[in-house]
Amino acid sequence: MQDAYIVDAVRTPFGKRNGSFSGVHPQDLAAKPLLALEERVGFTGSEDPEDVIYGCVTPIGEQGMNIGRLAPMVAGWGDDIPGVQLNRMCGSGQQAINFAAGQIRGEMHDVLVAGGVEHMTRVPMASDSAVDRLTFADPANVSATYFDHYDELTSQGEGAERIAEQWGLSRDDVDQIAVDSQSRWGRAVEAGKYDGQVVPVEVDGDSDGGTRVVEQDEHPRPETDVETLGKLPLAFRDEGEGVIHPGNASGIVDGAAATLVASGDACEEYGWEPKARIVDTHVVGVDPKTMLTGPIPATNEILDENGLDIDDIDRFEVNEAFASVIGAWLDETGAEWEKTNVWGGAIAHGHPLGATGAALLGKLPYQLEECGGRYGLCTMCIGFGQGIATLVERV
Repeated sequence: MQDAYIVDAVRTPFGKRNGSFSGVHPQDLAAKPLLALEERVGFTGSEDPEDVIYGCVTPIGEQGMNIGRLAPMVAGWGDDIPGVQLNRMCGSGQQAINFAAGQIRGEMHDVLVAGGVEHMTRVPMASDSAVDRLTFADPANVSATYFDHYDELTSQGEGAERIAEQWGLSRDDVDQIAVDSQSRWGRAVEAGKYDGQVVPVEVDGDSDGGTRVVEQDEHPRPETDVETLGKLPLAFRDEGEGVIHPGNASGIVDGAAATLVASGDACEEYGWEPKARIVDTHVVGVDPKTMLTGPIPATNEILDENGLDIDDIDRFEVNEAFASVIGAWLDETGAEWEKTNVWGGAIAHGHPLGATGAALLGKLPYQLEECGGRYGLCTMCIGFGQGIATLVERV
């Protein structure tokens, strides 16, 4: 078995819903990180990617017809580079990288590009469901046979509320996590931490035909405080009966991310200096009634399988789908919040569903280089009760 390495990882800025990327076709947005990788790595033919693996959670309309194949075509990579689209819901972008790593470790490929895209403005979340675009929880979205095995279809928001109840997380607890995410993003941007990973995107600028360049995430509010969040109405329950509101949940945004994954032989042949080795990958299934607890067993099991303890990990990226997910994960794993989401997370920069996993995992090599650490771990909760994890080592 050969090793799989992250050679480079890039993403677009994340545009807020109805923001700067509103006029950008999803296929063009998906092509942006591919073009950035090409410019940075310098594909010249022999080292061209053998496949493109892209996550997309709502592969319908402008994101349909296999956007994993269309993105490299739109990028001008020609017709000889294939592509595939996959959907593991919120874990799709991370799953794309995990699949790429498995293909390389299994010696079936040497150079792959993996990532994801989600244009949540032009293709709204759950557009591919039968009914109820916002919650997924309408029974018409699943077969009647589903209820032979499960007595309810739970929304993600209700799952987040149940997690808060089970782990005794107050509104102040989850709001403080949200404030930390926002302020950490602000400090990271001010210090230039994202400069090496976030690539600018040119968009139409005005009615006169001019253009402008988007260089920074549009969703964050780094000045956010607990007092302000305390005034927001709850999103999924009546006031006084829950803790989740838009300010402590991930933002709805548009974005794309891509990672170049290669074997050691390819890195040596093409003169690439990898940033990290993908040590292992893991997925789990969990109770769909709480739905979002998957990062807990995914983390514990991948560490056990590799003979590591939580204290051996120098940096964590845990998707901030909802702040209660983070609070429960911290409590159960014993991980340090000071090592987790150190540049802010999805509550701040947003969660473009199919792209987020690639963006989060892409942060880790940069963070490990900065802190001089050895191991990083990325994990995400996933709809219908799943979890995903990836363990990387700085090289």
